[in-house]
Amino acid sequence: MEEMVEELQEQRNQLRQDAKRNIQKIQAENKRTYDRKCKKAPRYQKGDLVAIFREHNSDQKYETPAEDRYIVPSAKRNRRTTAQQVANQFLAASRKQISRKTVVRRLRGGGLYARRPVVCVPLTRQHRTARLQWCREHHNWTEQDWACVLFSDESRFSLSSDCRHQLIWRESGTAYRPENIQEKDRYPTCSIMVWAGIMINGRTRLHVVANGTMTGQRYIDEVLLTHVRLFRGAVGDKFVFMDDNATCHRTLAVQDCLDSEGIQRLVWPARSPDLNPI
Repeated sequence: MEEMVEELQEQRNQLRQDAKRNIQKIQAENKRTYDRKCKKAPRYQKGDLVAIFREHNSDQKYETPAEDRYIVPSAKRNRRTTAQQVANQFLAASRKQISRKTVVRRLRGGGLYARRPVVCVPLTRQHRTARLQWCREHHNWTEQDWACVLFSDESRFSLSSDCRHQLIWRESGTAYRPENIQEKDRYPTCSIMVWAGIMINGRTRLHVVANGTMTGQRYIDEVLLTHVRLFRGAVGDKFVFMDDNATCHRTLAVQDCLDSEGIQRLVWPARSPDLNPI
């Protein structure tokens, strides 16, 4: 029995010595790597055994808060830059190589995510003044007043790509900030136009503008006389028709048609698609 105990003790001592030699070998091989780190590597010691925890990072030692503070402001300064471009800028500034995925992770940690920018039309001071005046004039309208209004609009649907594949870096809930909006004033080619109108208690049929674009005469024949006049007869004298300031809507022939049919038109400020509920 004593011989077995002695044998087990010898085996235990041998295992300890082997483990100690292996750990010392690992420490010697990695000493230069640990010395280059700013922070001291964690050490774990129990009796004669000493182990050093080695952090693994595929990128070249990118860990400091100062480097974090460089990447997020860089994306905020130019929100249309790509993650790879940010990585290249970081390499030029700090001479440290990081991957595109690392940049994406750091930007997400800073609350920035790749999203498509919101598109809007450019507004001048005159446009803003007219929009504000319109809102003040109609501020006290009741639900009964708005129930007599037929809101209408045309929409053009692109049959090809609209080139909105470019992403920007922005925080959650900041889609409508000026720096996150891309202005766009032209419709894309290869598209089809449709017209429709809505009221509180009804709507028109969807009208497809086939074989070309909308002109003043087509607007009269296909929209006013075909759709709007029916709603004017159903609602009565309180009926109000809303359309935007498109060129085909503001011809003399269109105005004469509205006057002859007794259709009252709602004055509409220019470049105000967001005021139209349709």
